Amino acid sequence: MISPQTIQQITSRLDIIDVVGEFVKLKKRGANYLGLCPFHNEKTPSFTVSPSKEIYKCFGCGKSGNTITFLMEHEKYSYAEALRWLAHRYNVEIEETEVTDEVKQQQQVADSLYIINNFAQKFFTEQLFLSNEGQANAMSYLEERGFTEDIIRKFQLGYDPQEKNAFTTAALNNQFSGDLLLKTGLVVNRNDELMDNYRGRIIFPVHNNTGKILGFGARIIGKADKAPKYINTPENEIYSKSKILYGSYFARQSIDKQDECLLVEGYTDVISLHQAGIENAVASGGTSLTTDQLRIIKKYTNNLTIIYDGDEAGIKAALRGLDMALEESLNVKLVLIPGNEDPDSYVQKLGANGFREFVAGNKKDFILFQLEVMLKEAGDDVNKKNDTVNKIAETLSRISRAEDFTKQQEYIKQCASLLRIDETGFTTLVNKYKRDRVNQEEKRTAFEDAKNLQQNSENTVQNFDDTDLLLQQDELQERNLLRVLLEYGLNSWDEERTIAQYIFNEIEQFYFDNSELRYLYETYKTQYQQGFEPTAKTLLYHEDDRIRNMVVTATFFPFELSQRWDEVMENMNILNKDNSLQDVLMSLNYFKLHKIKKMFGENQRDIEQSKDIDEQMRLVKIHKELKEMEVKITQQLGTVILK
Repeated sequence: MISPQTIQQITSRLDIIDVVGEFVKLKKRGANYLGLCPFHNEKTPSFTVSPSKEIYKCFGCGKSGNTITFLMEHEKYSYAEALRWLAHRYNVEIEETEVTDEVKQQQQVADSLYIINNFAQKFFTEQLFLSNEGQANAMSYLEERGFTEDIIRKFQLGYDPQEKNAFTTAALNNQFSGDLLLKTGLVVNRNDELMDNYRGRIIFPVHNNTGKILGFGARIIGKADKAPKYINTPENEIYSKSKILYGSYFARQSIDKQDECLLVEGYTDVISLHQAGIENAVASGGTSLTTDQLRIIKKYTNNLTIIYDGDEAGIKAALRGLDMALEESLNVKLVLIPGNEDPDSYVQKLGANGFREFVAGNKKDFILFQLEVMLKEAGDDVNKKNDTVNKIAETLSRISRAEDFTKQQEYIKQCASLLRIDETGFTTLVNKYKRDRVNQEEKRTAFEDAKNLQQNSENTVQNFDDTDLLLQQDELQERNLLRVLLEYGLNSWDEERTIAQYIFNEIEQFYFDNSELRYLYETYKTQYQQGFEPTAKTLLYHEDDRIRNMVVTATFFPFELSQRWDEVMENMNILNKDNSLQDVLMSLNYFKLHKIKKMFGENQRDIEQSKDIDEQMRLVKIHKELKEMEVKITQQLGTVILK
């Protein structure tokens, strides 16, 4: 287990903008940064990162956390893996503490697939460069294909020997588990014997966006007879082909710089383009485009150019991802390679500059190209043409962002002309598809909201009277009180007390209705009384994820004061003035006022239900005391007494 001292060193050096910006394109907005949420599909940015608070929150899907939890959520790292990733990034030496065998085993399982893949890559690369068989079979083939040693080393290509268990033996000799080796796909079990799965093949490591090896593609040398041309890593805990773009680790900086991503099909297409200096190229690995792959692209650019073979299979493969690309608001172009060429052979034929010129001069609009293909297939068949009209209308309905309205209208005009139909009627059809999808989304959202409401109601105080609707704001007041406690608790209230001590004393007789917020308050109070100095930042890295989540909930809001307030409101000094004491007092008084309102209601019910005179007199006395407290608070607030 990583020691607390190491964790403290890591957290003290963290820069959340630096880390999150590795995966999300962020733009500065006031004191915060804004980007498209990587955790859900959105067209308008609602993912907010606060460098001062060191937290992120999406006000669309609700995901929130700190730098460590971002890596855990986005990269599917364990807590320890995220810390190790950060330690490597910020050059912090990791110090381990003694842990139980059980915990050690859990850590090993979490890390083993990456470790095995790293070992395998080194083994295969060594076989390619240093063995006679690798040189004769694989290296000669790669050189014949035009690949240089530099590009081979960059992409860490390798070779698995023909011997049935060369890698397996090496891995077992290095104490790797047979079960885990099977899970990686590098090894198979034949007649109760473990042997290499990729023997006699060229190996293409597949990296994630941080450079760690997720899995491999293994290509047969020369033409395949009965054996498959490629074998790929099976789905496992770290490898999911729908979430991977081959070459993205090497292409991401160039994609961002060029503001364009070139998407090809195969491993060798990517490598050839990179070798030619066209480094903004990635591959889908021969699979249909997925939403997750498109979101990887959108982290770096909104401009996607698909470069596929010009045969029928290539065209169909390209068109399959169109609707998803439109929903992700990507600007999509299509380039088809002529003849029997592919991007690999064509870039070698034309050269880098020639290939760039070809791509620039042959980009087709994706939607109009799809329409041309469908009209050609439909011919004079009225039913097929009708299907084409509906398909294109449904496609155009997916261009739904307000800022894309003009683009959608231009598409409607051009498509109506090619279809030879009335533009107004076609617009109506597009809007119908849009309304249908919105209605479906609203139904889904309403169902989820109802489900969430039912779940939340189980944890909420029930039996409120209609006159107690104001009490539904209790959670907001509790959250706001915790906000000032976390922000100002260690500051001085007066010469004798801190703000935390003042708050503890003032709310001693009150109760937090929200159990999660109560847990956070009690954790803060316990740490304070034990001599620690709890703050939002220290609790943000608490080992309990409930605490981490509640700190974000209590301290992060979707709005902030404009930096121009002090310019507009002359002599007010709103932004630069220390308003902490006023903030604490206001938050505390509103918290107490809502609690008193609730106590009024409960006390009134007790009076009405009581049949004992002495009990009634006691309750009336409580009622009077509550009223006096209410008057005192409202006088401080300068507000009207609640009825």
